[in-house]
Formats: sequence, C-alpha cells, structure tokens
Amino acid sequence: MEKKASRIAAEGVVLAYYDEEKKVGVLVEVNSETDFVAKNEKFKALVLGVAKTIVSENPADVEALTAMKFDGSEHTVAETFQEAVLSIGENMKIRRFVRVEGVAATYIHAGGAVGVMVMFDTDDATAAKDEFKVMGKDVAMQVAAMSPLYLDEASVPADVIEHEKEINLAQMKEDPKMANKPAQVLEKIVAGKMGKYFTEVCLMDQEFVKDSEYDVKGYVASVAKKLGADIKVTGFYRYAKGEGLQKREDDFAAEVAGMMK
Repeated sequence: MEKKASRIAAEGVVLAYYDEEKKVGVLVEVNSETDFVAKNEKFKALVLGVAKTIVSENPADVEALTAMKFDGSEHTVAETFQEAVLSIGENMKIRRFVRVEGVAATYIHAGGAVGVMVMFDTDDATAAKDEFKVMGKDVAMQVAAMSPLYLDEASVPADVIEHEKEINLAQMKEDPKMANKPAQVLEKIVAGKMGKYFTEVCLMDQEFVKDSEYDVKGYVASVAKKLGADIKVTGFYRYAKGEGLQKREDDFAAEVAGMMK
C-alpha cells in the first residue's frame, strides 16, 4: 500500500447520497488510478460505505473520517481502504466530502463524473411530495450542466462584482465607439452587462435548461405555487471528478490518441 500511495489517483467517482430518514446528505469524492477500477462493484460499494459512514458519524474532515469505524463494521475506514488496495491493486483515497443536514436533492452525472447536492428550506410534507423531488432533481441537474459559481446575486462577493465592473469599463474605454460617451452612459451600460453576468454565474438567475420560459428562480416559484408551499433554495455543492488533480501521463496520451482517431 505504501508503494502504491505515491501513484497518481485522479480517476474514481463522485457520489451524491441522501438519507431521507435521517435528512442528511453527503457529497464525496473517492479517487482511484484508473477509470476501469472506478467501475468495479467492490469500489462502488466502498464509496457507498464511506458516504454512509459520513452520514452516521459526522466526521470533521477526511483525517477524522479515516479513523472512524467503516459503516458499522469492526474495521476503521483506513483499514478498510488498506484491504481494498491489496484486493483491487490500485491506489485509492478519499479526497473530499461535504455533509449537510436538512432537505436536499442530489444528482449524479455520467456514473460519478459529476455530483451535485442542492439544499432547500421547506416543510417535511412538501419535501415528501413527488413534484418536489422532481423539481429538486431538475435544479441539481441544472447545477451539473451549467456550473454556476454562486447561488444568487446577493451571494456574489463585493470584490468580484467590483472586479467585473472594472473589466467592463476598461474594455469600453479601449473601444473608440465608447470612449467618448459620458460616464453616466457608461455606468448604465456596465449595469446591463453585470445583469448578464449574474444570469451566467448565479444559479437562481440562470435560464432554466429544461424550459427557457423560466429562470431557475421562476421554475422553483412555479412548483411552490402549484404545491401551495414555501420553497427556498439555500445553497448547493458541485464536485467534478479529478478537478484540479494531475492525471496519469498514460491516461492523457490515450485521450489524445482517441481525439486524433
């Protein structure tokens, strides 16, 4: 296991798991060396066990998680991974996770390439309805497809907004058609551009992919009205498998060869 620990593990899966009875959701990424192993049933069972352990034990971080008993067994998570590495023959590790309590909806794309968890504020009766569950999955799919950076306009940091405004002003000053326009006119144009920026990076302001008649905020509101309930999206998490990790060179070469073919 020590020899394998130095190998690059940038494949694997992201699992989005929600325990309806306990009302606890988990998003976890577990990495392996190859995509082939990520499809192995033993590996999938290992990842599910990790998620269930996180639900029941509420660890503070990955280090604390590895010291806990694995999904009700006599072995710790670390010991279970040691056995799995010996059995499967690849380096495997838990990279990250997030755990939330309350009403949540989850979505897993392409067998674990992307995992999403969206949190809601609503009552138990509403959360149990099929219409709500469909809506929750739709919003989670939106996050998977469109990769929003923020929940809504109010969630965008002030320094990010200021930076975007400065970029737009600088671009207009370099444009001969805009350079001589009054400052007030430029400010209005910038405000319009910022409105477009929010529709791109804010989940609730994005055009709803499944029905362009709505933005996401309008879609959620329409479902809430139909159910006669209060429904508020309070946040989301999105993990993409291996994002930011160095990949094995042989995998990269195979990808390039595939593209050339």
